[in-house]
Amino acid sequence: MDLADIALLSVAGLAAGTVNAIAGGGSLITFPALIATGLPPVAANVTNSTSVFPGYVSSVVGSRADLGRAHWRPLVPTAVVGAAFGCALLLLTPAAAFDVVVPFLVLGAAAVLAFQDRLRRLVGHPREMSGRRRALSLHAMVFVGSIYGGYFGAALGVMLVAGIGLVVDESMARVSALKNVISAVVGLVGVLAFALFGPVDWADVAVTAPTALIGGYLGARLARRLPSIVLRTLIVAFGTVVGLVLLYQAFS
Repeated sequence: MDLADIALLSVAGLAAGTVNAIAGGGSLITFPALIATGLPPVAANVTNSTSVFPGYVSSVVGSRADLGRAHWRPLVPTAVVGAAFGCALLLLTPAAAFDVVVPFLVLGAAAVLAFQDRLRRLVGHPREMSGRRRALSLHAMVFVGSIYGGYFGAALGVMLVAGIGLVVDESMARVSALKNVISAVVGLVGVLAFALFGPVDWADVAVTAPTALIGGYLGARLARRLPSIVLRTLIVAFGTVVGLVLLYQAFS
């Protein structure tokens, strides 16, 4: 690794940590940067997942004032199981088929968030759901999102915000804070799984992780100050761009 690689990964980590805290999708910054340093795709993927994890943790710290205990604590086991399943898929199965599906999942999540109010009228507003139905729906959203996050993770935040926001009657800041917690849990499972079984490049992690940590905290603090409509618009816009980039990569 030369000085140019160190500079590239440092900047990419800072940007990814910030973007992940606000909208999700920061892996589309660090993943290509790791590829550019010479890592093969699978090694870049697991190294990326390990590198951005500190950013998820710092984003939780930055958004802790918006967290409510009632929502996130019961979701942790669901996120752990989903993330472990996603990691197993990455390490044990070919990635080609899933790579084709991922762009449509990301674009679909962005569309769900963009038309959230209309969809709520179809499926029922969270206030109109029974407590049991709301809880089951929330766990289902987190489980599916955690599988995806364990497998690849780019735009995980977009998918979580879209799904959680559909079944939870909270402000965007609180939904984003809950997203940060779930992302951190998924990231921790990924770090443990890939450290034991994946080809992680620890030198690259040592460069990228510290700046991702700083970016995650700064991004979370910024997200708390944005009005809900602005935050939602940013997430939808970024999710759409991420989905289109992934779609181009899948079919190019």
